[in-house]
Formats: sequence, C-alpha cells, structure tokens
Amino acid sequence: MTKIDESTTLAMVVDAFPHLTRELQRRDLDFCCGGQRTLADACAEAGLDPATTVAELAELSEVDGTPEIAEWTTMSAVELVDHIESTHHKFLWEDLPRVTALAEKIVMVHGERHPELAEIARCFAEVRADLEPHLTKEERVLFPAIRELADSSEMPTFNFGSLQNPISVMMSEHDTVGDLLTELRRLTNDYTTPADGCATYAACFAGMEEIEADTHLHVHKENNVL
Repeated sequence: MTKIDESTTLAMVVDAFPHLTRELQRRDLDFCCGGQRTLADACAEAGLDPATTVAELAELSEVDGTPEIAEWTTMSAVELVDHIESTHHKFLWEDLPRVTALAEKIVMVHGERHPELAEIARCFAEVRADLEPHLTKEERVLFPAIRELADSSEMPTFNFGSLQNPISVMMSEHDTVGDLLTELRRLTNDYTTPADGCATYAACFAGMEEIEADTHLHVHKENNVL
C-alpha cells in the first residue's frame, strides 16, 4: 500500500491513486515527464508548501478507506501497449481533428473581438502537428518492437539498433508536447471561456483541456510504467 509523504514520487501517487491526477494538475505538479520527482522536490519547484500539499493529497486519497490501484500497473508490456493504443491513441486520433475544427470556427466567429484566439489556434495546431506523427511512430516502430521483444526467446535484432534509440526519441517528444500544452493552458487562461463566448467556444476549450489531461496520463503510462 502506498503511503503519501514527502518522499513519494508523483508517479507513485498516480499509480496508487489514479483519481488524484486532477489534483496534481490543479497544483501544477507534472506527474508525466516529471513523474520521478518526489512530492517534496515538485512542491518546492511549484512554490507549494510540501507538508500542506502532502496532507491535502493524503486526505483526498482515501476513497471509502481503500486506495485504488491503477489497472495499468499490473499489465504486462504487451498488454500495456495494447491498452495505450486502444485508449489514448484512439482518443487522440478522434479528438485532435474535432477540436481543430472547433478552434478554426471560433477564430472565424470571435477572432475580431478576441485576437488571442489566433495564437491559441496556432499553439493547438502545433500540439496536433507534434502528436500525430508521434502516435504513428509508436504504432509502427516502437510498440511492434516491444511486442516482438516480449514474444521472443532470444534478443531480436532491430533495424534501428537498440530499443533505447526510439524510446529516447519518444521521451524527448513527450517533453516537447508537454511544453506546448503548458503554453496552451497559459494562452487560454486555464481554459476559461470569456463571458461573451458561445457554446462552441466553451466546447473547444473543454476539448483542449480534456486532450491535455488525457495526454498527461498517456505520457505517464509510457514514461513511468512502460
């Protein structure tokens, strides 16, 4: 059983108490690319009091007195890549085009009154331009190699050399998209719809925020578990 204290890493918090991901995000505690940091270090970097934050998270971790255990922590490597593809990749392939269309629409309708929307749309386009090739490389190169490795009795030979090569590239790309999502949150004022925003405006920002949340969990599963 994981006990939350100042030495607990952010990744350990998410794996033991997956319902706390929103609480970590709300406090700007990066559990995906920065998941190996302890709560003490992450709080210090975010300007939070570690003791107060630990106490708050420990209280919120209690769900009917029994901690949750994330299903992905018990999966084999093959089960985990299958899960990531069927859950997170499927979501992104469907929602990135949908939210792009919403962003383009609100720029057209509200852009004159809200010139910041052009920059928001540009930033989201960069997120999409980074994520879609990234998903393709995982599906066509890295994940098949992981499946082959798991199914082989001997070390297979890959045309890209060591498996560490594509892993390093994917993790670097995770950092890049993480920075873009941070910038998107800043540009949208934490995805806050202005008073004169329509339903499409709200739906666009909600879609962007959902992509951010899902991508953070997606990257956590790859960086810290897979």
